[in-house]
Amino acid sequence: MSTVDERTAPRAALYHDFAREEWAALRGSTPMTLSERDLPGLEGLGDVLSLAEVEEIYLPLCRLLSLLIAATRSVRQASGEFLGRPFAGVPFVIGVAGSVGVGKSTIARVLKALLEQLPHHPVVDLATTDGFLYPNAELERQGLMKRKGFPESYDRRRLVSFLAAVREGRTGLRVPVYSHLVYDRVPGRPQIVSQPGILIVEGLNMLQNVSRDRSGEIFVADFLDFSIYVDADSADIRRWYVDRFLALRRTAFRDEKSYFHRYAALSDSDAVQTAGQIWDEINYPNLVENILPTRNRARLILEKGADHLVHRVRLRTI
Repeated sequence: MSTVDERTAPRAALYHDFAREEWAALRGSTPMTLSERDLPGLEGLGDVLSLAEVEEIYLPLCRLLSLLIAATRSVRQASGEFLGRPFAGVPFVIGVAGSVGVGKSTIARVLKALLEQLPHHPVVDLATTDGFLYPNAELERQGLMKRKGFPESYDRRRLVSFLAAVREGRTGLRVPVYSHLVYDRVPGRPQIVSQPGILIVEGLNMLQNVSRDRSGEIFVADFLDFSIYVDADSADIRRWYVDRFLALRRTAFRDEKSYFHRYAALSDSDAVQTAGQIWDEINYPNLVENILPTRNRARLILEKGADHLVHRVRLRTI
């Protein structure tokens, strides 16, 4: 749906294309396990989440994932029997990709909440690639603070090593934790991932080539069992980003510990101008150059409309 570069639009032969109503009909008998009181804890700032959105978009997706998880388990058992080695303890890994401000975190949290209620009640962990950003001190040293979020600002070797270890079924894996308040890694407080049944990883770079010189063919997507790209028109994402910036200026930015505390005193007009400039100079170029070109690697594309709701779903043919 994005108009940034129509050359990257999904080819009809690669995707089943569903209008919202068609996709909702695929829910089957998947039960609703969330209530209205659960939604505030899942909804990100500026996102739109309702029980109708969960029922019509995320319950069909949960049903699909449940089927794929069972099928993947059978394939791994067959492979283990052939190779004479067990594949027990290997998580089913889901990646959620898309632009800054498009709602990836909300979708990841909703999926976690729903998948935890599958009949066998799997342990579901959620991690973000923000923790694999280099610390601000290192970004400053390399002159990359204005390129934060671009591929070169991530410790890509560490990210790939983590995902490879997950696929090997290793335990006690340490994931750096990122604080959006201080806009940096939190030292000494890693997240521990130990063989969950399902691991959801969300971030800008979940489908990107992680080779530093782009000469290699190592993609984050190679380590995923299922991948989701959250898509929207770039003009809509820009507007959502500015609206979120204005909301943060009235809330989190007022905290003196916030990296963006200096923006709390901006007037409305100056805040709109500042947020628009950040989008135009950093987030939009990153979207065009690095994020949007990965869209066609996703197994599923959720297309949002201007109202922040998913209007179309594209499922890659299998």
